Amino acid sequence: MPISSEEVISVYENVSRLTRQMLAAARSRDWDTLHRLERDCAAQVGMLRDGQPPSLSGELRARKVRLLQSILADDREIRTITEPWMDQLALLMQGPRTGAQSRRSGHSG
Repeated sequence: MPISSEEVISVYENVSRLTRQMLAAARSRDWDTLHRLERDCAAQVGMLRDGQPPSLSGELRARKVRLLQSILADDREIRTITEPWMDQLALLMQGPRTGAQSRRSGHSG
């Protein structure tokens, strides 16, 4: 189903607002809120994917570009915050498994 130019811009504005909120949640280490906001953001992006967005021209295209730049900047900062946490979580998840494997192989830990 086609969506209007105004609806397209509205979705990008919603995504931009959500990514700002995601960044605030990441900065405060509020992972539950971040996860909820990620789902909300994905739903908004899905509207663009499913809605057959029209070509934008003039000021609307410029507005979309500005919104995308803001979204990408926030996304970069969110990744800067969350990637070390994800790496640490991966190490924690590997820890017990590695310890159990070394005990089974006869090595003391």
